Amino acid sequence: MKKIYLLAFTLGAFSLSTSYGQIDQQDDLESYSPGPISSQADYWKTWSGEEGGPEDGIVALDQSNSGSQSLLIDEVGAPAGKDQLYLIDSQPDTDIYTVRFSMYIPSGKEGYFNLQGETPAGSQGDGSFLSPDIYFNPDNTTPGQGQVADGSATWAFPHDAWFPVELILDLDNKTLQMNVDGLPAILEGTPFNDMAVPYFGAIDFYAPSEFTTYYIDDVVTAFGLLSTEDFKADKFSVYPNPVTDFLNIETVNAVDQVVIYDVLGKVVLQENPSTISPRINMSNLPTGAYLVKVKIGNSSKTVKVLK
Repeated sequence: MKKIYLLAFTLGAFSLSTSYGQIDQQDDLESYSPGPISSQADYWKTWSGEEGGPEDGIVALDQSNSGSQSLLIDEVGAPAGKDQLYLIDSQPDTDIYTVRFSMYIPSGKEGYFNLQGETPAGSQGDGSFLSPDIYFNPDNTTPGQGQVADGSATWAFPHDAWFPVELILDLDNKTLQMNVDGLPAILEGTPFNDMAVPYFGAIDFYAPSEFTTYYIDDVVTAFGLLSTEDFKADKFSVYPNPVTDFLNIETVNAVDQVVIYDVLGKVVLQENPSTISPRINMSNLPTGAYLVKVKIGNSSKTVKVLK
């Protein structure tokens, strides 16, 4: 599906706790032909504006979060590598704005993106940085861990699995927050990298090194906060935590899949119980911290568990 626009509506002053949004743009990458994307959509543009060159992201068939296609960003074309912008045509400059997309990073590979504060027509390279550089396993030195460039914020993520990334921008106060795989990564109130940005202009999916290979799918942006598909607290819980042998997952619906990752993002246990409130045997796992991802239907949520 190509980008879809819906008119924003006014709810008075937006706030992170009370506003709910209307979709501005979305793209599931399904309507394109495999190959370079820039010539196929006027809102997918490279940093330089060149189409079909080494900066162009590739519509790929080998991975997808939904449907059968996604966008591949890799180091091919180095030293420049891929440098693909997803332009925000509405150029929001006030209230709350939300960005969501799904990301897949193979083992031994790196992911990266940043948010651009402006993208002047025909000269995207003159834009300003709204967010810091956001890395996932930079230079393959921290598998399963992401970080901002100066290391002031770090987070866990799974390799070889699709996971959601969400950013909530407060354009009035010029702050942002980010959640990765359902958990806090960059805390609410983090200042923009450039406090003079005039508007939110683009997401920049870039390949900064020879280790870069990742996929992007199901991009959604919205005025205000998007409603969440995560499970309600009263319908999903895990116990005990810390766990000794069995982890109990209490639900009202059947659990389709449980995937457990270690702190490096490696899958250490996976089950497909297809039952309500399953028990997961973690007795063979060593002592440590784990991320437990539970999937019910089209929704998923990740929680941290200690053993």
